[in-house]
Amino acid sequence: MAIDWAAFTPWSALAGGAVIGIAAASFALLNGRVAGISSILGGLARPSLPDAGWRAAFIAGLLLAPIVYRVFSDFPSLTIAAGYPTLVAAGALVGIGTRYGSGCTSGHGVCGVSRLSPRSLVATIAFMATGFTTVFVTRHLLAS
Repeated sequence: MAIDWAAFTPWSALAGGAVIGIAAASFALLNGRVAGISSILGGLARPSLPDAGWRAAFIAGLLLAPIVYRVFSDFPSLTIAAGYPTLVAAGALVGIGTRYGSGCTSGHGVCGVSRLSPRSLVATIAFMATGFTTVFVTRHLLAS
């Protein structure tokens, strides 16, 4: 395995990670809540009046961020080497895993691990190991 040094962007990745960390920490400190996207979106499925506003604003920010980005810059080129059936199956499995694991990568991986939550540590190890295994199997064992 070799690193494509022309496409290696550690500073933008570090800046992006810092922004996510600051946002998650600020959300927890200012609102006393974990910035887990699945829980925030799930709360909109069964809204209560005091919670609906901030949940809708949070999700709206997630949806509007790429539009704002596009105003200032071009989207990077993207190639997805999978068909729609594979993407739908992958999305369904992520949704099932999110419900089964009581949270998503942002809730467990970003917020839970930073709080040293044992449940989040186990969940993060489980979904990272599953991701590594899936990539290995699909690229090396099932590749034709």
